[in-house]
Amino acid sequence: MAWFLLILLCLGKSRAQFLDATNTSDSNLEERLLSLLQRFQKEESYDTLLIYGKDCAFPSLARRLQVPTVLATLGKTNFDWNFSSSTFILSCGLGDEKEDNYRTLMKLQRNRRLILLREDKQPDSVCEYYSKKEQYNIAIVKENFDQLDVIYSCRLFEDQKYEKLNFSENKPIFVKQFQNMQGAPIKTITDNLAPQTMTYWDSKSGKQKYIGFVANSLLHFIKKVNATMIMHAESIDVGQETSFINISEWATNDQVDIGMCQAAYYDKTNFDTVSYPYLMSSNCFMVPLPDRMPFSQVYMAIVELPVLIVICVLFCIFSVMLIYFKEKSLRGLGLISVLMNDICFRGFLAQSFPFPRYSNRKVKLILMLLCFSSLITTTMYTAYLQTFLWSPPVDPFMTAFADLAKSRYKVAIPLYAVETLRTTNVSMDHVLIFEDLYEFLRLRATFNDNYIYLVTELRWLTFEEQQKLFAYPLFYYSETLCLHYLEYFNFPIRRFLPYRDLFEENLLRQKDSGLASYWLDSSFMHMLRLNLTKADDLSPPHLEDYIEVHNLSWVFGMYFAGLGLSLCCFILELMRIPNCWRRLRIFKC
Repeated sequence: MAWFLLILLCLGKSRAQFLDATNTSDSNLEERLLSLLQRFQKEESYDTLLIYGKDCAFPSLARRLQVPTVLATLGKTNFDWNFSSSTFILSCGLGDEKEDNYRTLMKLQRNRRLILLREDKQPDSVCEYYSKKEQYNIAIVKENFDQLDVIYSCRLFEDQKYEKLNFSENKPIFVKQFQNMQGAPIKTITDNLAPQTMTYWDSKSGKQKYIGFVANSLLHFIKKVNATMIMHAESIDVGQETSFINISEWATNDQVDIGMCQAAYYDKTNFDTVSYPYLMSSNCFMVPLPDRMPFSQVYMAIVELPVLIVICVLFCIFSVMLIYFKEKSLRGLGLISVLMNDICFRGFLAQSFPFPRYSNRKVKLILMLLCFSSLITTTMYTAYLQTFLWSPPVDPFMTAFADLAKSRYKVAIPLYAVETLRTTNVSMDHVLIFEDLYEFLRLRATFNDNYIYLVTELRWLTFEEQQKLFAYPLFYYSETLCLHYLEYFNFPIRRFLPYRDLFEENLLRQKDSGLASYWLDSSFMHMLRLNLTKADDLSPPHLEDYIEVHNLSWVFGMYFAGLGLSLCCFILELMRIPNCWRRLRIFKC
């Protein structure tokens, strides 16, 4: 019995020593991990801890760090992550992170992670596991970290999948790996839509190259991160065209990394597959400049009805006053004598007229006023006529879609923009829809002034430069006839692009440095050099720079009307000829 009690006492003492050693070991591991997390805090501050898994040292460390902590003991959060982006992720073991919310995965993709390996796992398998999930800022420690002080940091573009570091070494554990991609491929595809992207063969290298403000932007980024561009033609299915709509869809399906085109974002509920806006623009219509007034209408355009009424009233007043002060009575007043006053007719037409003999001062004053009025009237209409003939007025500019119904133009528009156009209540009888985008682009390049064309402000800049080579411009960019007054130019990118932050930062730097504006201003010259547009004058010759016979229709009409009126008066005079013959016989006798 005594021996039995002695054995029990020895076993209890051994167990106590074992537990004490275990607690001491756990305490040392926690202290070492605490120092490591404090080091991470100094290198790059974080304000939130996210811990996946349980039964490890990380939950107890969170209390000592005094940092807001989210515990995901089941390995996932089950909600859309809306916490700070400066979140540090701790995982109790490989596979404890079971996040399946893609929005949370996107927001936490670039965050730093510290993995505590409790199993007999190799660091290279851990790095490969997270690499497949496109999560690259990974640091690994084992349970004997307090003894060995060894940290494993995953590396992507190096021969070794991880780098073995010592805690005491002054080397960065997390590095920005995508700043030098060591020639890694970036898959892209272009829609070859000038002037955004233009393809040409380089005679020196014998390779296909790309130029344009979109192509230059992407190529500049690829060169900066030391990557390689791959034109991913495998994304094109048989019968599909490389339009920006299809490229945006391929980027959504993770077939393309970054599309070399504009992203179609109108029907998207979020911006997961489009980049930060690169340029701002608008999507409006280029409208033909208003037609000039034909010369045949100029002669009537200078005669305004209110002015003509005033002149007629003045004519009647002068006629009445002249007859009254000349005859010194109202007996000579009559409708014919007032309206057909010969002196007033000649005077208002600035022609010579017989000055009445022995006229009194009042008659002389009236005739002076008549001469002055005729001078003002003829000078005014002569100035109007010469001005209008030199530079005929133009029709009013279109200010609303309702003006289309009154114009001779039709709206040429690609199929993808038809639904947006319907919201403007435009009559579809005046709309020409193109299912083939490139057929629409070819028609727009002809400057056919029978249509108005949908165009972005970025593309209009090249049309504006091209029209400087014309004898006179044909179109203007209407800021009132628009489908989108503010449009963003984004790049289509795939959802889990690990270097998205570097790409968007590069876009902002290009914009701030003026590179984007320089590439945009050079677009037309690149199009000329690649024969994608011509320097020909597409403006038709002015056929109305000289006056033809048909332009004088109103003049001849008024002339023949005057002849007809004179003929009528002459006939009326002939009707009184018997009395004239009778008087003539009496005179001869």
